[in-house]
Amino acid sequence: MQNNIFRILALGDVVGKAGLAALKAGLPRLKARTCADITIVNGENASEPNGLTVEDARLIFAAGADVITGGNHTLRHKDMLAFLDETRSVLRPANYPPLCPGSGFTVAHASSGIRVLVVNVSGQVFMQQCDNPFNCAQTLLNETAGTYDLAVCDIHAEATSEKLAFGLAFDGRFAAVYGTHTHVPTADEQVLPDGTGYITDLGMCGIRRGTVLGVESAGIIRRFTTGISERFERAASGAAELDGALFEYDTAAKKCVAVTRIAEII
Repeated sequence: MQNNIFRILALGDVVGKAGLAALKAGLPRLKARTCADITIVNGENASEPNGLTVEDARLIFAAGADVITGGNHTLRHKDMLAFLDETRSVLRPANYPPLCPGSGFTVAHASSGIRVLVVNVSGQVFMQQCDNPFNCAQTLLNETAGTYDLAVCDIHAEATSEKLAFGLAFDGRFAAVYGTHTHVPTADEQVLPDGTGYITDLGMCGIRRGTVLGVESAGIIRRFTTGISERFERAASGAAELDGALFEYDTAAKKCVAVTRIAEII
């Protein structure tokens, strides 16, 4: 941390082997270039066919992530269920059923001594059924008050309106609110009126250009033109990139002062 500025690096959904390889190759130098104090990566699409395995979670940590957030595919692989209970650094949405394995939040300790509350919630619009993310986040902030110095939230959601409404509802409560899930980076990075850094969607880590959300386009086009479903094939060739955002938070003023969109070609 330099001059009271705490830097939060957040990366969008890691997609398949190409995303994992891009993370391994590019994250260390991206962290060095941005002087990131904490790095949060969404890993819920890292493994095949979706979801996250324990092995791939460890690869993401080895690449430099401090916390891994999740989403609607987090519980797909059975080996993750016990792992979610064993580590607080891999999250699933906090507004999932109470008996669901794991946790939807953690307090990470940066090397500077700053305590960062990281919250992961799922949206309700066009998503699988879950509790209200607004009420869930409000409860978490109230119940964890005093245990953290700043808070960050990954809202894994489809609808842009729901994500923006969430950001505005918690403006000034979170240092940063960002969306994941669509794999398409948005150009609305901003500091909200009361000091929360915000972007609707970070994008993805993997082969985005020339694909459909990291998947080979031919099969997706056939599905749209014929109505016949087939197995998605993750893109295996092409330039990979790391999509995300850097949030710069002034710990003295207690507000975000800058949000920079990231699209790092690997």
